[in-house]
Parts: sequence; structure tokens; C-alpha cells
Amino acid sequence: MPPEPTPPRASLSALDATIMLVGIVVGIGIFRTPSLVAAHVESELAFVGVWVAGGLVTLIGALCYAELAAAHPHAGGEYHFLSRAYGRPVAMLFGWARGSVIQTGAIAGVAFVLGDYAAQLLPIGPQGPALYAALSIVALTAVNVLGTLPGKNLQVAATAIEVGAIVAIIGFGLFGTPAEAAPAPAVAPGTAAFGMAMVFVLLTYGGWNEAAYLTGEMQDAPRNVPRVLLAGTAILVALYVLANLALLSILGLEGLRGSNAVAADMMARVAGPSGAGLVSAAIIVAAISTLNATIFTGARSWSAMAADVTFLARISRWKSRGGAARGATPANGLILQGAIALALVGLGAVTEDGFRAMVDYTAPVFWGFLFLVGLALFVLRRREPDRVLPYKVPLYPLTPALFCLTCGYMLHASIAYTGLGALLGLAVVAAGLPLLLFRRRGPRTPLTPSFGETRP
Repeated sequence: MPPEPTPPRASLSALDATIMLVGIVVGIGIFRTPSLVAAHVESELAFVGVWVAGGLVTLIGALCYAELAAAHPHAGGEYHFLSRAYGRPVAMLFGWARGSVIQTGAIAGVAFVLGDYAAQLLPIGPQGPALYAALSIVALTAVNVLGTLPGKNLQVAATAIEVGAIVAIIGFGLFGTPAEAAPAPAVAPGTAAFGMAMVFVLLTYGGWNEAAYLTGEMQDAPRNVPRVLLAGTAILVALYVLANLALLSILGLEGLRGSNAVAADMMARVAGPSGAGLVSAAIIVAAISTLNATIFTGARSWSAMAADVTFLARISRWKSRGGAARGATPANGLILQGAIALALVGLGAVTEDGFRAMVDYTAPVFWGFLFLVGLALFVLRRREPDRVLPYKVPLYPLTPALFCLTCGYMLHASIAYTGLGALLGLAVVAAGLPLLLFRRRGPRTPLTPSFGETRP
């Protein structure tokens, strides 16, 4: 039997983990989803209210995850919670879902946002966004195949630019004066649907749960996990509510409904074409950052899940390219992930809105598994009544019950208001069931690679 891997060193302070959590969550969804949210609400008050409601749901979820992660700190995060509560088959199905639907759908969705803004700077025809999306996936997958170090180094400057773009939007939107311009064309909103609006809002907030994957490397995890989740969530809610108030103050609800690049359109009103071009360039860099991180972590999900399936051993292998300086990388997992993401870009290209098609594809699967994680809190408390809980979710069982009910409602909404994309995502997850017949027997190695996910 091979020796057990050494557990990761506890090197992250609470401040380190909070910064990482905010960096993971603050993706480029905020530069695309406001227009989709606006199309499903009836008034400006409802538009702001749904973002506040999304923040409250996120906070409730963070409280539940704080108990799970403090009681069961592990690099496997949700995979570990699901395995403890329901057994390895459910956890494996979760790994398949992340690799084939959630993560690859997120990659394609982020790539479409990158394509929308790139097409603002350099139009190349009606299929321009899809072409830019495909090229970005190919290029960044190649960077990560070369090794861990190039992919990691790409993140540093890009993340700083990403946060800077959001701060600039808040500043210009709340304190700038829009230039004289013709009113934005009114676009008839879709049927007002709170559930669908919340799908887009909570997609933008998505990623707060990634703190669960940091617990294996966090100093005094049982004590610090709740602090990280609550502080990080508060920062995210403040950023997103302020950013949407800024966009609304300049574009108005109709302007938001008619825009596929809200930040560029807002800056065009405030600072003219040069301002729009500058913010578009910044958002493209931000999209590269988010896309690179999503590709980087997603392939590790494939690698870990494949290690539990007998005939997928080659996908689980890591390779060193260019010597030790570049680091080993799950090259086969990266290539497989890139191929699936490209297929999803092709699927999105034949729809009216590629980004929305990816939301439709991933949302039901995401909310279904999040519901199971929330339910796991009840299961583990009942199964392990004598376990000392370093942190207990307040108002138990009301708080986790509310979280589970919210997840159930979002699962319903993401199926009822989306369409064929949602059904396709669920069908792909179901197609992974036969993999359980080929799972490896015996105890699993105690450490599972972090199944980290970055949301658009």
C-alpha cells in the first residue's frame, strides 16, 4: 500500500483566508449579471432588494458551512462533507458533476463574458464573443498544461486589476455625473420572476463556500473558519450592493436591461468612449484571471475524482513539464476539461445568449448538491451526537432548515425558469451514474485534493 500523503501545513491565517475567499468570489459575474437580473424585476427597488436578499441567503449559507467546516476541517471540502454524510458514491457523483457540468459550465460562462467585452474593443462579427471565448479557453488551458507555476503567476496582477475595476465602477457610478446621451433603448423585460432573478444574483455571489477547501491549510481552523466566512461574506455583500447601486444610478433599469456589457456602457456615459475602452480592457484582464483560476482548480477536481474510478487512472496522473521549476500538473485532466468546455462554448454559440445558456446548464446541478450539503449538517449532528462542535450554527435547526428550503426553491426555480439547458445539465449528471460501478474499493486516502471553484 502506498504511503499516505502528508497533510497540508497549516499556514493560512484568518486574514489570509479572508483575502483568498474574497479574491475567489469576486469574479466577473458582476460585470454581466446585472442586466439579466434587471430583465426579471419590475422596479429599481426590486432590483436593489434582490441583491440584498441574495446577500442574506449567502450569509445564512455561510453560517451553515461554518459549522461543517469547523467540525470537519479537510482539504476535500464539500467532497469530504458529502462522503461522511452519505458515503463515497454520492461524493463521487458530486466530483463527476463538478467536472462535467459545474466547473466546465463556469469556464464556458466566464469565457463568454470575456468574449462580450473583447468584442466591444475589437469586433469580429456576430460570432465574435464565441470565438474569443474558445480562443481564451485554448490559450489558458495550454498555459496550465505547461505547469503550475505559469498558471499561478498569471493570477497576481490580474486579481488586483479585477478588484480595482469594481472599485472604479462604484466610484464613477456613485459620484460621477453622466454625460449627455440619448436614452438607452427600452427593452421589454421578461416576465417578472423573482426566482430567476435570484438564480443570477446567487450565481454572482457564488464561491463563498470555497472557504471549506481552505480549512486543511488554515491555522486554528475550528476557531477561524467562522470568522473567515462571516467577514468575507460581509465584504462581498457591501461590494456587490454598492456596485449595483452605481450601475443603476447611471444607466437606470432600462439601460441595464439593454446592455450586454454594463460596466463599459456605464463608463461610456460618465467618461466617454475612452473610459469605456479602458474599463473593457480591465475587465478582459479580470476575466482572464477568473478563467485561469477556474481552469486551474477544475482540472484538479477531475484528477481527484478519476482516482476513485478504475478505468480513469490516466486522467488522475500528474505530469511534470519543463522540470521541477514549473511544477507538476494534471495535464490529462486539463485537456479533457478544455475539450468539454469548448463543446459547451459551441453549444452556447447557437443560443441567443451564451452566458445565460451556461447559467441554465449549471444552476440546477449546483443547487441540488448545495441542498445535499445543507442537509448533511442535520445528518452529521444526528449520527455523531457526541462530537464536540467548535462552532454551532445559531438558531439551530431554524437556520440550516431555512438554508435547505432556499436551496430547494432555487433548484425549482433553476429548472422552472431556464429550459432545455437545465435538463441537459441534469442528464449529464445522470450519465455519470454508471461510473459508480467502477469505483475503487477499500479505504480512500485521507487527503483529497481541494475541489476549488471560481464563479463568474
